[in-house]
Formats: sequence, structure tokens, C-alpha cells
Amino acid sequence: MSPPKITAETLRGWKGSRRIAALTAYDYPMAKLLDESGIPLILVGDSLGMVVLGYADTTRVTMDEMEHHTRAAARARPHALLAADLPYGSYVTAPQSVENARRLVAAGAEAVKAEGGRAIGEQVRAIREAGIPVIGHLGMLPQHVREEGGYHIKGRAEVEHQGLLADADDLVAAGVFAIVLELVVPAVAGEITRRIRVPTIGIGSGPECDGQILVCNDLVGTFPWFTPRFVQPRLRAFDQMRTAIAEWQRTI
Repeated sequence: MSPPKITAETLRGWKGSRRIAALTAYDYPMAKLLDESGIPLILVGDSLGMVVLGYADTTRVTMDEMEHHTRAAARARPHALLAADLPYGSYVTAPQSVENARRLVAAGAEAVKAEGGRAIGEQVRAIREAGIPVIGHLGMLPQHVREEGGYHIKGRAEVEHQGLLADADDLVAAGVFAIVLELVVPAVAGEITRRIRVPTIGIGSGPECDGQILVCNDLVGTFPWFTPRFVQPRLRAFDQMRTAIAEWQRTI
């Protein structure tokens, strides 16, 4: 018998009772593998800009590219919830946010993720009013990496700490069913987790979040040219592939 389909409400209901494991997938085979492995939340992340398309950061990723990769992942027809990132510049206004969220849903996404807190409250509310589940994203916002001059841990200063709390409250009020916390000081991530009624999913934010998310390539070593400091790869797949390729080349 097939496992039950996981929905946004399923994941929201796990708050406080079950850990949420989330990984990225950008194509059919990886989405299928993650689903068969029991991962409940698969994200077609705009991190594909770096680990698939070779961009320097996520800011170059387009809606067309996100649609293309979302369609590929959706062909796996996962029992997991399949979410997709709204890319940089695609949710500046509420009407634009709804239009682009609908494009991702038409491509096969069952939820969308957007970066920011109070600054995007109107956009999140509009997407929710359109009937589309939303994941929030606070802390380090990769789509703002250029203006911030790199990737920085958030919440060390008291003004950032209080800002994160206010942002989390606003996103929950706007209707998100979960919030990714990226590079947030672990104590602050834990405080947010205890404070809000929806799950937090951490990345580089310590163990107190309700779940964890990673770029799958970082976890299994299929982008060996850069690995974030907070990731401990469980496999060095590309190293093994290099060995296999070299051994084959010697036989021809």
C-alpha cells in the first residue's frame, strides 16, 4: 500500500511531535530517490543556480528555470510535499507574487517558499488567499547575498534578534505553514522555535529547530568544489565517480 500523501497541513501538524527532514532536488531521479528514501519535504531550491547551472549565487535564477526544474522533479510524483522557491525578483508586489506562485504550482509545486519577513507580509498573504501554501525563510537570505556582501550569521546583535522574532510572528500571522531558519544563532533559532506555532526548519542554525534542510548535493558530495562549513557530507559521491571514470578510461 502506498504511503499517504504528505501535505502542508501534515507538516504543520508535526510541530512538537515529529522531526522534519527536508532536502533539495532539481530533477526527476533525485526527487524520486528522496521520496523513496522517505524524505517528507522536497524543495526545488533556487540553489540550483549554483549547484546545477553554475551561477555565482541564486540571484541569476529565473522563473523559467524554476519552472523547468520544478516540472522535472514533479514527474517523480512524490508522496512527499514538493515545494519550490520563488526566485529573486519574482515577488516584489502582491499581484506578481500570486502570478508567479501560480506558475510554479502549474509546473507541479504544491507549496512555494519566499525569503523575508515583515517586508513580504503582503505578498505572503496574497499567495495564501490564492490557496497556495507558503514556507517562510528568515535569517541569512541568499537572494540578498550581493547587497549584504556575503553569507553572515544572523541574530548576534540584539536588533537582529528582535527583528527575527518580529519577522517570525508576522510570517505566522500571514499564514505560512513552516519557516526555514538559515544561519541563525542557535539560541535565537531555538527561541523562535518555541515561540511560534508552525515548524521551524533549520540550515546552519543549530539543533533546536523542528527539522533540518540541506542542499542534497552538499550532503552526498556531488558538488565538491564548495561545501558550507556547517555541513558534514555523508558521502563523497563525485570522488567515487572520478575513480570509476578513471578506471573505465584505462580500459578502453
